[in-house]
Amino acid sequence: MSEKKYSKKHEWVELEGDVATVGITAHAAKQLGDIVFTEVPDKGKKIEAGNEAAVVESVKAASDVYSPIGGEVVETNSSIVSDPSLVNKDPENAGWFFKIKVTNKSEIDTLMNKNDYEKYATENPN
Repeated sequence: MSEKKYSKKHEWVELEGDVATVGITAHAAKQLGDIVFTEVPDKGKKIEAGNEAAVVESVKAASDVYSPIGGEVVETNSSIVSDPSLVNKDPENAGWFFKIKVTNKSEIDTLMNKNDYEKYATENPN
């Protein structure tokens, strides 16, 4: 497993070979509150970095999930569709949203490491 990287839109990505796993951060899950609905992208969908890829809804709000890295969706997490609370329980592991076959690995270099992200999230709480 490689180091997780984080976006300013509160998504995380973990690259393994040429496939990246994407989800929302623990900070985002906490801000959303109790998650009641998730929608994941279709397998085979091509997504550009920074574009909307999935949806998450809580008792407080609905929010788009953006892909921090571009590529083609190769797998989705059906577990969070049938049990959206998994995103609250374990947002940065079992609560992942989708896996994407990366088209440009250098995009990951534009993302933050964990320390930089935690500092960013503290300074930008919403």
